[in-house]
Amino acid sequence: MLNDEGQALLEELRAYGPGDELALATRLRRVHDADLVSAALAQARLRQRAVGKFGDDAGRMYFTAHGVEQSTRTVVAAHRAARIAALGVRTAVDLCCGNGGDALALARAGVRVLAVDKDPLTCAVARANAEALGLGGLVEVRCADVAEVDTAGYDAVFVDPARRGGRGRVFDPEAYSPPLSLAVELARKAPLAALKVAPGIPHEAVPEDAGAEWVSDGGDVKEAVLWFGDGAPGAVRATLLPGGHTLTGRGLPDPEAGPVGRFLYEPDGAVIRAHLVADVAEEVGGRLIDATIAYVTADEPHGTPYATAYEITDVLPFNVKKLRALLRERGIGVVTVKKRGSAVEPEELRGKLKLEPKRDKGTCTVFLTRVAGAPAMLLGAPL
Repeated sequence: MLNDEGQALLEELRAYGPGDELALATRLRRVHDADLVSAALAQARLRQRAVGKFGDDAGRMYFTAHGVEQSTRTVVAAHRAARIAALGVRTAVDLCCGNGGDALALARAGVRVLAVDKDPLTCAVARANAEALGLGGLVEVRCADVAEVDTAGYDAVFVDPARRGGRGRVFDPEAYSPPLSLAVELARKAPLAALKVAPGIPHEAVPEDAGAEWVSDGGDVKEAVLWFGDGAPGAVRATLLPGGHTLTGRGLPDPEAGPVGRFLYEPDGAVIRAHLVADVAEEVGGRLIDATIAYVTADEPHGTPYATAYEITDVLPFNVKKLRALLRERGIGVVTVKKRGSAVEPEELRGKLKLEPKRDKGTCTVFLTRVAGAPAMLLGAPL
């Protein structure tokens, strides 16, 4: 792909559509080697898949299929890299660098990076990406076992263990590659370290000498990061991108549950994963609608970046017939269904409601949840 012929093929495939692939492949194979055409088509498909994570950069980058799945979104990697650079880091080692997305983010933040991976093809891809984005002078790629790399002399280490195996996503931290215990060892050797883990990591698995940060982008929780050596062991944070709002836990007790007020707050997923719902409840002067449900309710509206606010019009026991009749009476044709603590699936409920959006133009948000332990439905609209 890196020679002139490969580059010309990739340029020709820049705007192709999947529906054109067969005819395009047939035409290209008349003048190019069949294997090269297949490789170029595969790379074009991977670039299209990667746009959601890398934006415009994806059209200049190179990927492996596994690398696209494992890669960090650029906005998330940039947030982490900016924090590392702000802590005075000038040199870093990226262990398990994959396609190089995190190393590139660090380089763009002004950090000189040694990127390490044990797979030769992956290393070649990471090296090509650094060159393609004009960052080759700041990123050195080395093919090696991360456990054998000497990180002495570097300001920081970033570790991103592989969390996918031959059968898909891996949930046991000790089944990561390298295992979480080894990744923690590698992190502790550096003056500063950031260790990326799955956002579902149990809080009890976070080492005592590490802080933990859960990060969401556009409301979707993307990762958790264990921070070592940043001067805040035991700290718990939730960061919401793209705004960059960070909520730091204060060790508050769980809020009390009480009656549903006029306003409902749905905490961001990163806030929930970080167990910081109590902090949001205090910020909005609220309480839980149920001791086991992460919905906060309040009697007055309060602005907060850490939760989406709704104005509630109805609080009713769960009853599909009553809900259908009420929505029809109000001319509601489109509903957004949210659930927390309910066994009913949103699509199942929509089918039973039999709404007519062509006739009825009203909209409504329906929450399927529990209030004081009982199945309930809350109706309202975004504030």
